[in-house]
Amino acid sequence: MKTLFTPLLTGVALLCAQTAIMAQPLEFKEHISKQFTPQKAAEATTLAVYNLQGFIKVEGYSGDKVLLEIDKTIAAKEDKWLQIGKQEFELAFDQQSDTIWAYIAQPYDSRPHEWRDYEWNDRRRIEYTYTLEYTIKVPYNMNIHVSTVNKGDVTVQDVAGIISAHNVNGPITIKNAKNTTDAHTINGNLTVNYLAVPPGNSSYYTLNGTLSVTYPQSLSADLEFKSMNGGFYTDFDNVQVLPARITKTERKTDEGTVYKINKDSDIRIGSGGKTFKFETLNGNVYIKKQS
Repeated sequence: MKTLFTPLLTGVALLCAQTAIMAQPLEFKEHISKQFTPQKAAEATTLAVYNLQGFIKVEGYSGDKVLLEIDKTIAAKEDKWLQIGKQEFELAFDQQSDTIWAYIAQPYDSRPHEWRDYEWNDRRRIEYTYTLEYTIKVPYNMNIHVSTVNKGDVTVQDVAGIISAHNVNGPITIKNAKNTTDAHTINGNLTVNYLAVPPGNSSYYTLNGTLSVTYPQSLSADLEFKSMNGGFYTDFDNVQVLPARITKTERKTDEGTVYKINKDSDIRIGSGGKTFKFETLNGNVYIKKQS
């Protein structure tokens, strides 16, 4: 019986291996290089990148041009759909006086939109996938607004301008920042390191992850903290816990008016100042002092 059983197992293993090979998607890869010269000073110019699949890495440098290196991958299970993807997918760029855009134009526009204006009837099943991996260099003082959704981290380093960084299924890491920041992710850690205290109100949010921000020792600000299942930790010495801030919201229902009371925690470091907001659902918030 053993001599009959062994070849049968061998055949099954070979069939599984062949099936796995056949299941691998077909791919088309392309490298794209773009260069822009800002029409205004770097501090008066914003680079906006709206990605859906793939990482975004931005680094500030001493040059005066915006340099984008993009690795594009289109994948499909059948050659028919791969060819459709190659023909249909469109990566678009635009430039106006104070803004440079990089976004997906087809099969769907990846730029922010009002839901009421969105053409839901145009959404159809796409039988191919697309990934864009951005490696970007910008002048040090340029402002940036970057976002992605899946399959990648958002990393910003050595950018002294205003930073807006958004992700959904991935972390955000910001290094050596100096300016006002809006950082928001859903599933991932959020880590920020500052060389200077942000001059404007800033906000930091992660739904499922750890939120860690490091400021210079000269930090003087009011910190708003909100978390359901996490704690707030800091190694700053001059900390004052402010009276709880209670807000009331109301909404109308068929049964009457429903009131909701929110009790938020505020922390003052130093003599106070700009407001920095920290919010997470399932994670701790760490406010660290630059060593």
